[in-house]
Amino acid sequence: MKYTSTLIAVQDMEKSRQFYHDVLGLNVVSDFGANVVLDGGVALQTLESWREFIGHKPVTLAHNAGELYFEETDMDRFLAHLSTFEISYVHPPLEHRWGQRVVRFYDPDRHIIEVGEDMVMVVKRFAGSGMTETQIAERMDVSLDYVQNCLKS
Repeated sequence: MKYTSTLIAVQDMEKSRQFYHDVLGLNVVSDFGANVVLDGGVALQTLESWREFIGHKPVTLAHNAGELYFEETDMDRFLAHLSTFEISYVHPPLEHRWGQRVVRFYDPDRHIIEVGEDMVMVVKRFAGSGMTETQIAERMDVSLDYVQNCLKS
């Protein structure tokens, strides 16, 4: 068995395709009309066809029970890019206790998107600020080996 992708139901396929392309840089890999596969392991399915697939059961959007998670190596650049769009935020950009910067926002159908700073970049950011490898490991609650491997990459 092999995991392939995450599929989400969308009300307006074109609006969602545009959002995922413009905001997150995802491109269409396959377009089957009611189903569009994007690179990065995300598939979009029209709400009408999804309802049919699940036996016409109700579909609840905006449920806040999960998210699509992405990592970004240049968080400052991404946040500047994000600010050029009208985005509905779950919360503004913040820094978790282990130092990773993240932002969560909604797509057009109120699915949560999280973009987090790549953890290797967190280690490198801390090292660039003058922290020792031991201080970084303690701050991030990770092993010294993890920090050293990140700094080598």
